[in-house]
Amino acid sequence: MVGPPGAGKSMLAARLPSILPPLAPAELLEVSMIASIAGQLDGGALTNRRPFRAPHHSASMPALVGGGLRAKPGEISLAHGGVLFLDEFPEFDPRVLDSLRQPLETGEIAIARANHRVTYPARFMLIAAMNPCRCGRASEPGFNCHRGQMARCTAEYQGRLSGPLLDRIDLHIEVPAVTAADLILPPPQEGSREVAARVARARQIQAARYAALGLAQVRTNADAQGAVLDEVARLDTASLALIHDAADAMRLTARGYHRVLRVARTLADLDGAERVGRVHLAEALSYRALADEVRRAA
Repeated sequence: MVGPPGAGKSMLAARLPSILPPLAPAELLEVSMIASIAGQLDGGALTNRRPFRAPHHSASMPALVGGGLRAKPGEISLAHGGVLFLDEFPEFDPRVLDSLRQPLETGEIAIARANHRVTYPARFMLIAAMNPCRCGRASEPGFNCHRGQMARCTAEYQGRLSGPLLDRIDLHIEVPAVTAADLILPPPQEGSREVAARVARARQIQAARYAALGLAQVRTNADAQGAVLDEVARLDTASLALIHDAADAMRLTARGYHRVLRVARTLADLDGAERVGRVHLAEALSYRALADEVRRAA
């Protein structure tokens, strides 16, 4: 999420667990075991609420990925099955951020020490938030940055994020500033409970799909790989033409192509559609457009 200070990015991230389904029994066991190893299982109490971890941007590499004398799990493993929220994204040490690349792909993290090697699960949903520039006012109409050319200031700030890391983030959205007039508008018709019901239905559709294919270990589209994803998200002629043009215009990598397919398949599941349509693919591609702008600026 990219937007000015006070736009509500942190609030939106904190509300995300409220629309996610409760932990399944197997997930609950994994999450509880990780918390127990880290010494964070208060009184032995278990909960089916998905974890939400929000480390400060000064967090070190061992704090985030795990380590220390006893190779304890870090924030990414404590967020397993839930949400890892990184606010002020470019303010993190670049080496710390790039350490997320492998667990984002494999869903686990290996911590090697002189006398032992430990592998912890780390399949989390990464949510990141950042200002468009250091002062956060680059998107304000008529604002002139005292640091010089606004385009250069924005490019320098956003350029702290590496291209391979951005390529692993599926949804890139702009969060506009909230005005006082927005705050007095009537409340939305749909709340977290209604959204959570839609998410639960989509998850049930996905679990049933992969169970029918004999893939009991795959529960969501995020877990599907390679040929399986190509099969469940098979595109029609019009959609193939669209993804072909977009691949050239947006310089999609092979990883980016499959991530677009995953998002499009999920959008179709949320709509209750059996096949991925052109509209689903177009929306999935639109979520990567902002990432393409950031890479060009950098």
